Amino acid sequence: MSRPRRHRRPPLRRRLALTASAAVAGVALAVCAGAYAVTVYTLHRQFDLQLTQAATLAVQQHQENGPGVQAGECRYLAAPACAQLVPESSAEDPHEPYLLPVTDAVREVAGRRRAPYFSTASVAGNPVRVLTTPARKGLAMQVALRSDGVQRAERQAAGLLAAIGGAGVPVAALLGYWVSRSGLAPVTRLTSTAERITATRDAGLRIELPVEPRGSDDEITRLAVTFNTMLDALEESLAAQRRLVADASHELRTPLTALRANAEILLRADQLTPRQRERATGALTRQLREVTTLVNDLIDLARGEEPQQALESVQPVALLEHAVGAARDHWPHVPFVLDTDVSAASALAAAVPSRLTRLFSNLLDNAAKFSPPGGHVEVAAHRSPDGTRVEITIRDHGPGIDTDDLPHVFDRFYRARAARALPGSGLGLAMARQIAHTHHAELTAHQAPGGGALFRLRLPVDTPTSA
Repeated sequence: MSRPRRHRRPPLRRRLALTASAAVAGVALAVCAGAYAVTVYTLHRQFDLQLTQAATLAVQQHQENGPGVQAGECRYLAAPACAQLVPESSAEDPHEPYLLPVTDAVREVAGRRRAPYFSTASVAGNPVRVLTTPARKGLAMQVALRSDGVQRAERQAAGLLAAIGGAGVPVAALLGYWVSRSGLAPVTRLTSTAERITATRDAGLRIELPVEPRGSDDEITRLAVTFNTMLDALEESLAAQRRLVADASHELRTPLTALRANAEILLRADQLTPRQRERATGALTRQLREVTTLVNDLIDLARGEEPQQALESVQPVALLEHAVGAARDHWPHVPFVLDTDVSAASALAAAVPSRLTRLFSNLLDNAAKFSPPGGHVEVAAHRSPDGTRVEITIRDHGPGIDTDDLPHVFDRFYRARAARALPGSGLGLAMARQIAHTHHAELTAHQAPGGGALFRLRLPVDTPTSA
């Protein structure tokens, strides 16, 4: 039995040529379509303007006449506009038939109950454009001009633009081929080296630069230098990725094991009492929430920097008060004491509100987690003497931070000895430091006088202007 043939993707050069050709052809066709639309709009606008002028002239010439056909020569292409006066009431119609169709809308215009409007009709087998507009009181003037000349001009414009668009397609194909051939020439010359690096998976390899560079604008040299710079960053990133994967796998192993155990218990739900099912479901929900939080934190930290978001002028102390309120709900048995001054409360800073709130929440959760029974968390916000910063401190009365642990409290997954028995992933403080760095703030950890840990955030704020 023969093996099925694997489908091979077209070469990059061919794909680039097709893409460039399609782009150029698409632009050419879009320009032609736009030109056609503009041409049609201009033709109709000019024709309607001509019809409006003819209607104004007809109203002036026949304003004393009664209802009926006033001029009926519009069956000829070069003839003046045909016109007729229509009364509001059909009882006032003349005995002779009208040349143009009369509808209820025409009589509404005669009674000033409707605005003037354009319509289309046919006279002696020829298409006409009709303008219905008020004349004197109780009469409407209908004026018509043959429109087949406009339709012929539309067809001519469509044919001409279609020919131009059709000619543009092969030109686009030639341009696409030329772009792909010239644009990929440097890449083709570097393919062998790149393939060697891919085959060996050795990020330490580098592309050899030309012995005699032909100038800083040389495409091959610039591409090689850029590629080598990328390999430097890649080698560094791979090392960081290996560390992150190792740390993440270690941290995820425990909650995933617990998740699996609870899931297996729930598979035997028919053998459990309602109380046991409720406990297993609650444990499974908590563990899912912990894993979700851990994964989200890992995603944020794996970026290496905060995502670029629009800065807003916010009051950091207001966000702090909101975070303290949320912490009180989350930690009902831990008292939170908040102390702020007026100058700090009115300070404005350029920040991303959601990320700054996340920073405060991480510090507050960390302080509450280490607070002993009956211990409280002290939160204070004061403005610096020069008015350029707001200093926010968060202190707990727990075991504090050992001197050996102080340099590492903001490292990812770092857990001090006193914290290993407590819930958490060791990512909250690392994320807080990352958010602070993005906001050009300084976040430090200290041993609090008398015991406990003290975290201090110095956040730049707008300087008050003198009156």
